[in-house]
Amino acid sequence: MDLYLFDFDKTLYAYDFRKRLPDLSRITGASQYHLAKTWWAGGYERRAESGEWPTPDEYFAEFGRVTGAELTIEGYQESRKLASTPIADSVAALGYAATVGTVSLLSNNPSPFAVSLPVLAPDVFALVGENALVSSELGVRKPKPEAYRLALERYGARAEDTFFTDDSLENVEGAMALGITAHHLTYVDGQPQTAAMREAIERFSQR
Repeated sequence: MDLYLFDFDKTLYAYDFRKRLPDLSRITGASQYHLAKTWWAGGYERRAESGEWPTPDEYFAEFGRVTGAELTIEGYQESRKLASTPIADSVAALGYAATVGTVSLLSNNPSPFAVSLPVLAPDVFALVGENALVSSELGVRKPKPEAYRLALERYGARAEDTFFTDDSLENVEGAMALGITAHHLTYVDGQPQTAAMREAIERFSQR
């Protein structure tokens, strides 16, 4: 059976850090500038996405050490959900793919995201279930080849029987380098071109 891998942020769900950061500031009591400078500009979120702190407890402990602010899983989910909005046509495309093959996320995100998917995106979770490959659990981020190889191994799939879609051209090219059919979800005037993505999925399913 064919495998369909979907990115999450800006592919299935719109993501706006400008909404998340102020809410994190409100929750933690730390300024937006301090949080952005210490955690994100300091490269800690990227390190977390690469699996450096593979459990939520470890993530929040490091977040507290670096920022001096306390963050809980509930606070993480609240601010993350505020910043995330479903892209209806993308979720519908995921639903179509689920009728013709195995679907899974392949997302660069930290460990709290991995356990929070049912809360953050119940519609997506209803379609993928436990099929959510998150970089923090894989120990490697897209577009490194190992991320895609691990995804193929997880599902026992061949590259030629796998479709991948992402809003990042770099990630798409990384998948294509391994022989995976990949589609770049582009934006025009701020709008995701979901019709082209759906057409690409349908072409692949009917090849």
